Amino acid sequence: MELIGSIPLLGGFLSTIIAFVAVLSVIIFIHEYGHYIVGRWSGIHAEVFSMGFGPVLTAWHDKRGTRWQIAAIPFGGYVKFLGDADASSRNDPEALARMDPATRARSFHGAKLYKKALTVAAGPVANFILSSAIFSAVVLFSGLATEAPTIGALKPLPQAATGLQRGDVILSVNGVATPDYAALYDYSRDGSGTPGAQTYRVQRAGDVAQATGPFPLLPLIDNVQPQSAAMAAGLKVGDLIQSIDGESITAFSELQTIVAGSAGREMTFGVWRSGDVFDVVLAARTLDMPDGQGGFEKRVLIGITGGLFFEPETVTPGIFEALGLGISQTGRIVSSSLNGLWHMISGTISACNLQGPVGIAKVSGDAASQGFTSFIWFIAVLSTAIGMLNLFPIPVLDGGHLVFFGFEAITKRPPSDRAMQVMMSMGLFFIVALMVFALANDFFC
Repeated sequence: MELIGSIPLLGGFLSTIIAFVAVLSVIIFIHEYGHYIVGRWSGIHAEVFSMGFGPVLTAWHDKRGTRWQIAAIPFGGYVKFLGDADASSRNDPEALARMDPATRARSFHGAKLYKKALTVAAGPVANFILSSAIFSAVVLFSGLATEAPTIGALKPLPQAATGLQRGDVILSVNGVATPDYAALYDYSRDGSGTPGAQTYRVQRAGDVAQATGPFPLLPLIDNVQPQSAAMAAGLKVGDLIQSIDGESITAFSELQTIVAGSAGREMTFGVWRSGDVFDVVLAARTLDMPDGQGGFEKRVLIGITGGLFFEPETVTPGIFEALGLGISQTGRIVSSSLNGLWHMISGTISACNLQGPVGIAKVSGDAASQGFTSFIWFIAVLSTAIGMLNLFPIPVLDGGHLVFFGFEAITKRPPSDRAMQVMMSMGLFFIVALMVFALANDFFC
């Protein structure tokens, strides 16, 4: 079920904007709340907690005297602590000079150095916690596939998987042993499996039986990548691609071979969807993709992943196992993002891989159109990226402030006001230039 598209009168541009604002609002609130709550725990008073910038739409004060507000421009937010001159956390020398020692100790700039560092670092850490929590929750909700390939449910197909049943444990396919999913995928991908009807040996209720079924890895869409050729053409999860340019296909590997050799020309895909058959015309795109060895390679893709003809049987993991998987997923995203950024800087891959706000908004809309799980997964991915970006040692970002605190810890004195102004201006210029560059990519790449 679509998350945004199912709402009457919403679609296209409006759906994209709503999804984008929803994604940013969640991520920004968590980030700023991280700053706020750790500051509060450290005895630093927050004067303002703002969601958005510009004219204030509504505001209220809590019992601690913090003003909580929602502003008209939803693409950001901030926490203004006592002693801050503005939302950028610059100090207000005049206000600080008027404070008595007790009040100054409650200000951000009058707090101990470690308290300021913890408060600043808490924003990105909160983003990582959000990401890990979402990834863990998805694992808990969806479950993990059993080690042995076991049929949890048969997917809708034009021709039923004759003789196969829910609960069957697949022991072999056409005589090739499949003790786990890796073996089943290897059979489907490495050319050892012949497309078409297969003979399955299965374990069923303690007995061993034989049944006929389709090729394991069909050209059956299991996932559609946002902003891909497939997404633009309207392909959906559950679609079965039966032919390309009139040539019948029965295995996902056949689709990959044809697409890889298409050189970006337009192709006609014959698609089966819930009993209906229709054609879709699209052209694959050349993308920079990880090669599995720390580098990248150019591949011609339409932006889909293939699926097995059945839903795997799942088991619910323990809370600590799910949490570990969620943290690992967050770490992998950080690692792959840094790797991709390094390859862009070194010129190994195109800088067009860097997306700006328009590109991110489109991805938000595409993710929302694929359902709630896809939408919150994208929130987790973007939250990880924003947490990582904010830790870069650039003045005006959290990482830049942490560098200043490190300098102060080593030299026992903060950078001079003049040096701070120059570095903050340089940092702001760099961030604005990066945003303009990314925005240009959205329109010209």
